[in-house]
Amino acid sequence: MAGGITDTGELYSPYVGLVYMFNLIVGTGALTMPKAFATAGWLVSLILLMFLGFMSYMTTTFVVEAMAAANAQLRWKRMEKRKEDDEDEDSSSGVSDSDVLLQDGYERAETRPILSVQRRGSANIFEITERVEMGQMASMFFNKVGVNLFYFCIIIYLYGDLAIYAAAVPVSLMQVTCSVTGNHSCSVGDSTKYNDTDKCWGPIRRIDAYRLYLAAFTLLLGPFTFFNVQKTKYLQIMTSLMRWIAFILMIILALIRISRGQAEGHPSMAQLSGIRNLFGVCVYSFMCQHSLPSLITPISKKKHVNKLVLLDYILILAFYSLLSFTAIYCFRNDTLMDMYTLNFTNCEIISVAFIRYFLGLFPVFTISTNFPIIAVTLRNNWKTLFHREGGTYPWVVDRIVFPAITLIPPVLVAFCTHDLESLVGITGAYAGNGIQYLIPAFLAYCSRKDTQLVFGSGTVNKHLSPFRHSFWIVFVLIWGFSCFIFVTANIVLSESKL
Repeated sequence: MAGGITDTGELYSPYVGLVYMFNLIVGTGALTMPKAFATAGWLVSLILLMFLGFMSYMTTTFVVEAMAAANAQLRWKRMEKRKEDDEDEDSSSGVSDSDVLLQDGYERAETRPILSVQRRGSANIFEITERVEMGQMASMFFNKVGVNLFYFCIIIYLYGDLAIYAAAVPVSLMQVTCSVTGNHSCSVGDSTKYNDTDKCWGPIRRIDAYRLYLAAFTLLLGPFTFFNVQKTKYLQIMTSLMRWIAFILMIILALIRISRGQAEGHPSMAQLSGIRNLFGVCVYSFMCQHSLPSLITPISKKKHVNKLVLLDYILILAFYSLLSFTAIYCFRNDTLMDMYTLNFTNCEIISVAFIRYFLGLFPVFTISTNFPIIAVTLRNNWKTLFHREGGTYPWVVDRIVFPAITLIPPVLVAFCTHDLESLVGITGAYAGNGIQYLIPAFLAYCSRKDTQLVFGSGTVNKHLSPFRHSFWIVFVLIWGFSCFIFVTANIVLSESKL
């Protein structure tokens, strides 16, 4: 995620890239959105969802622009290196008029950054052909403090991701298995509200079952943090297929229930107290900026990439609206679960046992495959943050300390709370805010300055964002910092009332 430059990989068409981006954005965050919609009110939720979708699209175009600028700089540096090598060969060949050649070389070096690019065609130098990850772009365009802040932000976001994953799997297992046993069989999604202290199996309470599942989850998947693991193509296909089957099933089942007149939801228009969590959930649910280099670079034709990204955001916005509105009108606000799939494990909602278990356990399968990948990514970011040029880590630090500091904190957070809505909300509102708004805005600003400095003010980046005026960068930065203040103030005020 925050690594260096890697190979582009196998190319694919723009429409395949559109599908990949759709699959990346629509993930676990979507499952917590219906509850957040119900808490904040449908009108406020729709307005905020549309606005945050627009903001996310804007910063996505900022990242694409920075990727093009990074490619141009890498290409220009290689051109300059080849010219220097050629000049060194010429100077060592024993040509008589060495003073004239040295003077000529000096004069060409002074004008080369602008003239050489213009002679070769400025349009092609900004072609995105190499994958430059966000960490590498931060190293190219930011100073040392900016690079460290970037890694700090992305590490906090990954910790939040792992805490959400570590809590979501045990919660799903607890809800399904505790409802199958005892006197409340098939009653996960009914009006009964269960406390953590309620019985699950005999003397075992629900919170005890949750922590047992958390321990099993940590023991089974935690060791992968100590090794290298990669997502295979077939695993990605399988998890994407399961995700789409689950989402389509939930929408269809909710629509059927509404069409039969069995809808119980009466959502309010606005509840300002729910905006904080909704904001975090929406930011988390539109997150893709950190993975854009891996998605955009392999696209074969990038001429209309911003239009394709806009189409993707419109489709995602429509999908989120459909999922959330069917949910809040199908179920009462107080019965909507943090993990929306659990609302469909009630026998009264769906009589087919296989579908109930598939939806109830859906997060277990998909999240379990992602957890080791996110953990290894976080571990590698820790290594990169503390890495010193030419230095190596002792075996204990490399193989024990870094994996341990990666795995232990999110498991402790999941042990203390399984409030998924709050976990997603806080992760999105803080670290997600930085990755989705602040970092892309700073990347766009710094890459534009560097491009003008290296190539001259007359050179135009062919992938320049449609929001090219400096007003938009200032607007995003003000918005991002305002969100930090608003969310923090909201949390402080909420805690003071308790």
